[in-house]
Parts: sequence; structure tokens; C-alpha cells
Amino acid sequence: MRSFAGERELTPAELRAAPIHWPRPSVLDAGLQVLQGVGPKSAAAASEAGIATVWDLLLRLPRRHRDMQLRPLAEIGVGETGTTLVEVLGAQPRPFRKGRLTFVGVKVGDSSGQVRATWFNQPWVAGKLTPGARLLITGKRTERGLAVNQWELVSVGAGDGDGEAPEGGSFVPIHPATGNLPPQKIREWAQRAVALAPNVVEGLPADLRTRRQLAAAPDAFTAIHFPESEADLEAARRRLAFEELFLHQALLATRKRSQRTARPAPRFGKPGELVGRWLDSLPFEPTGDQLKALDEIDADLDRGEPMQRLLMGEVGSGKTVVAVYSMLRALEAGYQAVLMAPTETLAEQHALTLDRLLGAEAIPFSLLTGATPAATRKRALGQLASGELGLLVGTHALIEPTVQFARLGLVVVDEQHRFGVEQRRALDAKGVEGMAPHVLHMTATPIPRTLSLTAYGDLDTTALHELPAGRMPVETRLVEEQQRGEAFEFMRRRLREGRQAFVVCPLVSESEKVAGKAASVEAERLRAGELREFRVGVLHGQMRPEEKAEAMRAFAEGETDVLVATTVIEVGIDVGNATVMVIEGAERFGISQLHQLRGRVGRGEHPSQCLLFAEEAGELARKRLRAVESEGDGFKLAEVDHALRGEGEILGTRQSGMPRFAVADLPDDLPLLLEAKGEVLDLLERYGTLEAPELGPLLEAARRRFGAGASDPIPL
Repeated sequence: MRSFAGERELTPAELRAAPIHWPRPSVLDAGLQVLQGVGPKSAAAASEAGIATVWDLLLRLPRRHRDMQLRPLAEIGVGETGTTLVEVLGAQPRPFRKGRLTFVGVKVGDSSGQVRATWFNQPWVAGKLTPGARLLITGKRTERGLAVNQWELVSVGAGDGDGEAPEGGSFVPIHPATGNLPPQKIREWAQRAVALAPNVVEGLPADLRTRRQLAAAPDAFTAIHFPESEADLEAARRRLAFEELFLHQALLATRKRSQRTARPAPRFGKPGELVGRWLDSLPFEPTGDQLKALDEIDADLDRGEPMQRLLMGEVGSGKTVVAVYSMLRALEAGYQAVLMAPTETLAEQHALTLDRLLGAEAIPFSLLTGATPAATRKRALGQLASGELGLLVGTHALIEPTVQFARLGLVVVDEQHRFGVEQRRALDAKGVEGMAPHVLHMTATPIPRTLSLTAYGDLDTTALHELPAGRMPVETRLVEEQQRGEAFEFMRRRLREGRQAFVVCPLVSESEKVAGKAASVEAERLRAGELREFRVGVLHGQMRPEEKAEAMRAFAEGETDVLVATTVIEVGIDVGNATVMVIEGAERFGISQLHQLRGRVGRGEHPSQCLLFAEEAGELARKRLRAVESEGDGFKLAEVDHALRGEGEILGTRQSGMPRFAVADLPDDLPLLLEAKGEVLDLLERYGTLEAPELGPLLEAARRRFGAGASDPIPL
């Protein structure tokens, strides 16, 4: 047995002398006031910052460590950067401005000398610099004094007995702080909390820790807060990050198995004559990715367990064909199928697509949304309940109690991240009594690998990378404001050639609070301005269903040349003659949304262009726009988006974003995530369950860490 992060073998005497300790997790669940020096007021401030218990404090990891080799002030030469412990000698300063810079300067000193310390663009610092205050400063010595880079208040008053540098060696943790909770206070509490770390439930099985040479959890928590060296810090971080990812993967694997064994699902058997005829009737040859998806779905549908598959593919990759195939498999087996979309516009577009794809087979289906006339709704509900109607397309109106199915066997959920867990469960509950319907989740947002392994780790995934034959690549350009006239002249040339165009605006109507071009106002402006010689239509989500349908029909049939719209065109509209798209306020859209929007052009035989107009784009927004300009692969863009936003909301909703890990840093820790997933799968193969006695309190640790049961949704 070696010492932590070291090569020294422990002696038999040291091993015998090591105390035996049985963890008591309840100790970590106690409020912060069990720690010396934490009173009610401090505990309340900590709770507001998300630190309510000792366990919360252990997970409040330092955002960095300062290498605190303290030097006397006089030993820091001009041009050198050093760390020193000084006292405020001058009167409390006032900030002053010079041009765009704000300065705060005060005389500081120690027994070796005095100097003027200056803070830049931190005017609030002045209130902390009272005479006698002791400061830990890291800064660069100049001819004029000390330019402060980092600092913290150690104590106020020379005689209060609290004027020493922080304990814990030269690597001093800097914890994430708030206005009411300075980092040095959190550090003091953390020094006391790590003494209770032996009560952490060890989530890694002993043989796994031995094989991977990982330290015990208490030692790792101590080292990540108060390391003795950079090697200690990295070893502790890697160990705790691996455990965090491992426990999350363990919960996902357990939940996946639980969901699939809780209720059986209908067996659809092998594909029959109906789907064979339908495939033969398609006017195109399915791509290799589509054929692979059909094979995977066929296997799912005859396993006796409910299919839970995520079908990823950007706009135009052919997801709808795969969905229709799945629904026809249900009909063929004597069951009903339903397709649920998040908006009326998308549901209506799916209905049009189904009508086109199923025309040869003349298979009846109904559309059910909030706008469906009462008589049509009543008839459809009656046919569903009797089993006469086999296919249904709709919005969340499908989950209302009045919607009853005779034999629901398959559910397709499009843009599934826009639905809540309870909405999906409500539809799942409408299956045949005692059985669960098969579920195919679809998304046009390519999902980064790290996200698919975490947020969607309990789903099987299928990706459609290939685009159908005939799709043209879309040339994308970021257009500066001074190039606007040139860009619209380019659009007019294409329109005169007989092509059509989209103009996408971020808002429906003018708003005093949010700057942006409104679709309705912009359409009127273009009719009177740049596009006055052309027919301009408008489409937005606040129009009545019949108005939206008419606007889409007119554009599809060439009765309008330009369609000014909001993001309702993001999915569903397929007009091969549309070859130019202008996106106003492009900085307001995310990478995936921009990529989906431009997927509305390039669907025919003509070269297509997407022009991005940015109003006030900051540095991060510019990076997003440049990425869209230079990369046409949606899956590669998803990885870029993830890298730019870290654990941000790739899909635009909190429930679909990355899990909030305390230690692991994704996507950088993707290799570690893959290792963790591999270890979990190996344990399942070896033991059949993660609750085997040989694995110790693995699942208990996982549930404590993520606060979820085996079958509960894991908070994301």
C-alpha cells in the first residue's frame, strides 16, 4: 500500500496503526453550524450560496490554488511578481478615474519596507482597505509600486491575533465566493470539514480502486482542498472526477434496466408486407444510416422490452422516414402509433409529410392539436378509443385525459427535449394495460457525445449522419452591416433567376425591452424597400393556424417570392426552390438553431447561401457565428457549441443540459467518462446487477451524490 499520490510503500507497522473507521454519512448531512466558528448568520449566508451542509461544503471545490511562497516586500524586485503579507498603512483610499480606468491606491508595508499598492477597475476594493487591515497580495512590482493581481483580506486590526497567512502549505485554495461569503471564510470552514471526510460513503468498489490505483475518498477530498503539491492536486481531482462520472453512469445503467424490466412491451415480430410495399414505393433510396436505423429499431420492437431509442439527425437527414417506418410496424402488428410534436406548426408539417409519404398506401390518420375543430376532435377520439384509427399526429393535446387509445403500441416524440418528464410519462401511461409502449425520441439537434452519454445515457442512440442524395451544401457568410446593400442585391439577383428566399427575424412584433427586427414590421419594410419588386409573405407563431397554412402553401407553390418569418420555419418546411436565407440578429440564435434554420435552403438542385446579419455581437457570439460560417457538419458544430458553452444548455432547456458535476469538467474529461462507462458495463456483465454485495455501497453513494432513486429522473 502506497501513500497518497506517492511511491513510498507504507510499513506494516503504519498499516497496523491505521485507525479503523466506519463512515457515518449522517455527519455530513448536518448543517454547517456543527463546524466551529459557523454561527446562524454565517450559516444563512452560506445556505443562500448553496452550502447548507458539511457535504455541500466538501463539494464546494476550489476554483484554483495560489502558490503562496510568501516573500518580504523588499525582496520583490522591479519587474518581478510575488506574494506578500502586508498591512494597510495609509488612510482609507477613494477610487479615482483616468480615462476608462478606475484606480484604487493605498500605502502598504511589512517589516522590510513600504510601497504603494494599486488596484485597477475594482473601485469596490476601497471600502475594504481600512487602516490596519492585513492583506495577502500577489502583484507585480513596478517603479511606481505594486500592481495588484490577486488579493484577499486576512484580518482587520494588527492586534486581533488573526494576521497569519492561510494554513495548509504553499498551495492555498481559492473557493468560489459571494459578496457575503469571502473565500478565506470558506477556506477556514473547509479546513474543519475535511476532518469529517472519513464519513464519505466510498462509492468505488475495492477491487476497482486497487486496480486503478486510486486513493480513498477521504484522502482525495483532503488533497483537492489542501494539496501539498500540484501532483497531489491533479491525482485527487482525477480520482474524484472519475468517481463522480462512474456513479452517474451507474445510476443511468440501473435506471435504464429498471425502466425496461418494469413492464413488458408488445412484440411486433418481423417486418411484413405493408412496410415492404411502403419502402418500395418511396421515390428515393434510403441512405445507409437510415437502413441501419431500421435494423436497430426492428431488433428493439421484437425484444419484449420497451424501446427507448434517441434518433439524432440534422434537418434533412431523413428522420421522418424512420419514424413513419416505426409507426407502420406498429400498425402491421395490430397496434396504434402516435407522433407528438412540440408546436402546432410542426405537428401540421408532420401531417403534410405523412400525407405525402403514405399516399400510396392510403392509410388514414388524424391531426389533433389545440386548434382542431370540436367535431373533428370528437370523431378522432371516438375512432381512437375503438381502435378504428391507427395513426395520430398532434401536440401535447395528445396527453389530455380525454384522449384514450385502444391498443397504443408505439410513441414517436419529436424534438423530445422540449417536453417535460411528466408530459412524456403521461403519454407512456396510455399504453395497453400492463404493457409499456415503445418510444422513439427524435431530435434535429445533433447532440455532443458527452451529452449523449450523460443527459441521455439511459437511451440507446442512433445518429443519421448521411444526407439524402441531391442535397446541396449551403454556403454561409457572416455579413457586416456595411455589406447589407450588397447582400440584398445578391438576393434580388437570385429572385430574378426564379429562385425564392427566406428572411428570418428573432421577434414577432416590436418590443421596447428587447431589440430586434420583428417579422411583421420587417415584411412591411421590405415590401416598400429592398424587395418592392417582389412578392413578400410573412409567417410567425402568433398567426391563426389557417393563416400559417396559407402562408406556407403560397410560398411552397411559388405564389410568394420571399417568406419573412420567425423560427417557426426551423423545422418542417421543405421548398426546394428556396436558395437564399437571410438571418437578422443572428447573434441572438444558438449554433444549433442557426444550423437548423439554414437547413431550410439547399434542398433542391441549385446552389444555396445563408447570410448572417449580426447587430451587436460580442466576442463569444462572434465565435459562434464564425463556427457556423466555417463548418457545415451539424455534429461537429454541436461539439464546438459544447466546448464554447461548457455545461451550458445545448438544447436550450435546463432539463436537457449537462448534469451539473462538481468535479468532472466536460467535455475535457470525455476520456475519463468513457473509462467510467466501461467500468460500469464490465461490472454489470460480471455481477448482473450493481447491487451485488461484492460492490459495496456503490448505488447508495450514487443516490447520495445525485439525489435520485434507481428509477427516478436524475436531476440535470
